[in-house]
Amino acid sequence: MCGIVGLFAKSPDIEARLGVHLAAMLEQMSSRGPDSAGVAVYRDPAAAGWSKLTLYSHEDGYDWAAVAGGLAEAFGGVEESAPRARHVVFVVESDAAEAEAWVHATYPELRVMSAGQVIEIYKEVGRPERFVEDFRLEEFCGTHALGHTRMATESRVTTEGSHPFSTGLDLCLVHNGSLSNHNTLRRSLRRKGIEFQTENDTEVAAGYLAWRLREGATLERALEGCLDDLDGFYTFAVGTADGFAVLRDPISCKPAVLAETDDWVAMASEWRAIAVLPGAADARMWEPEPGVVYVWEKAPVA
Repeated sequence: MCGIVGLFAKSPDIEARLGVHLAAMLEQMSSRGPDSAGVAVYRDPAAAGWSKLTLYSHEDGYDWAAVAGGLAEAFGGVEESAPRARHVVFVVESDAAEAEAWVHATYPELRVMSAGQVIEIYKEVGRPERFVEDFRLEEFCGTHALGHTRMATESRVTTEGSHPFSTGLDLCLVHNGSLSNHNTLRRSLRRKGIEFQTENDTEVAAGYLAWRLREGATLERALEGCLDDLDGFYTFAVGTADGFAVLRDPISCKPAVLAETDDWVAMASEWRAIAVLPGAADARMWEPEPGVVYVWEKAPVA
């Protein structure tokens, strides 16, 4: 089951109301995934020499001030966001991978949801409508975002098992479907240095993409590799610092819709999640072809 939504802004007006539109889309997918919800939002790039970490604690009322103090002592500059539910974003004067490794070693009870320059990942169990409210989703501005509503079929209903999954800097993946060879692939990827924090098959797919990108593949080539190396059925939506991509497996038994206007590109598991967007009635709409990679990215800065 599960529901996927994605929104790529092509105009300042959509960027300014990205969270409003994402919230409306996510709520439309509630019936497809009432167990949990999550989003990856790309916004507010960290300055050169700085990076962003989104951290999650199982505990309510966690002592985030102590974490901020530790990061400041280890790296110098640090900025702390206001908590959203049990998540906090820290902007650190450090390389993202170095800061992430420090958190793992110093605060092993915390989960690093995402790391990079622009990505922020938030996810939690419960209905999407509650998620939208608890995380104040409508406050977000940004360039693009992905969202997921989960109906757990292959693992427990937990925050960690919810989507999106991030296994690389500014990289995330949401998935509707099931992989049959994820255990074999997980063992292979671990030998290549890819780390996993859950038994979820979607995290394995995210790890596969992280490995392919690390080896020099473009995002499009990395996704094309999924067609050869991943067994099962799936619709993937992948976020990067520059945009997002969509891929369905060659059988494509899981639904997906794409639509585009002059102001936005959107994808969803069902049209009703796109219909809430401004100008949707006039959008060019199509079903993504099986085994074809679709990519939208920001124009490079001259």
